[in-house]
Amino acid sequence: MSRVPPPLQAGAAIAPGYSVAGHLHRGDALDVYEVWSQERDCLCIAKLLRPDRVKDVRPRRRLFREGRLLQQLTHPHIVRAYETLSRPQPVLILETLSGATLAHVLEVELVQQRFPVQELAVLGLQLCSATAYLHRHRLLHLDLKPANIVAEGGRVKVIDLSLVRRPGRGRKGAGTRQYMAPEQALGRTLTEATDVWGIGATLYESAAGSRPFPSRPRVRYPQLIQRAQPAAAHRRLPRELAVAIDACLEPAPRDRPSVAELAAVLEPLA
Repeated sequence: MSRVPPPLQAGAAIAPGYSVAGHLHRGDALDVYEVWSQERDCLCIAKLLRPDRVKDVRPRRRLFREGRLLQQLTHPHIVRAYETLSRPQPVLILETLSGATLAHVLEVELVQQRFPVQELAVLGLQLCSATAYLHRHRLLHLDLKPANIVAEGGRVKVIDLSLVRRPGRGRKGAGTRQYMAPEQALGRTLTEATDVWGIGATLYESAAGSRPFPSRPRVRYPQLIQRAQPAAAHRRLPRELAVAIDACLEPAPRDRPSVAELAAVLEPLA
């Protein structure tokens, strides 16, 4: 098995006018860097293919598609894209976000405590707002989870639109295993209810401090064989909030609330 080349060092040029300030993350197909933009005179975020994946068609196509989509979308709770470059390599340039991912907040900053109910409601409302905006454009996010949400000063932004697509039959298992709705795991029809599941899974983890479907040995998709433990089993919550979170995780898409119905429950609590 060939060794993956290390990330680029600080000062390296990734494209004309962009130099690496630091490496932030290495995923299955992409590297994420903080870069300095000479033109904008500020730090930006750059997403580009890993050195060993530069010839892979699927991640390249997904990177360009994400760039095109983000440059067409304008919403206060969705990350903003500046441009997509194709030479000398495919690069997506995004605004830099100074906050931490919600995953980091839950794992490090709130390890001994939980979100207050009001903050949970505000988080949910902002996710509903971003998701409803995508849905009005006939788009599904399909990967809503704490790691794809950046939080700062009471505001959140949804990031990583690499799986965004129109409603319809999905590719089996496309998404993040611990957070995907049953219809994603099975490759069935994806609808707005699929994103409601993602919002619900995120609110559940933010409220309870644990995922609704923890990993189990030899079980790839526990959400296909069991229901999540009620959110209220982990902590005291207003009944209407606990019921709404649990409803988002109903196995059948038709049994989940709409984004508007979920927002209506959250609004009085915010």
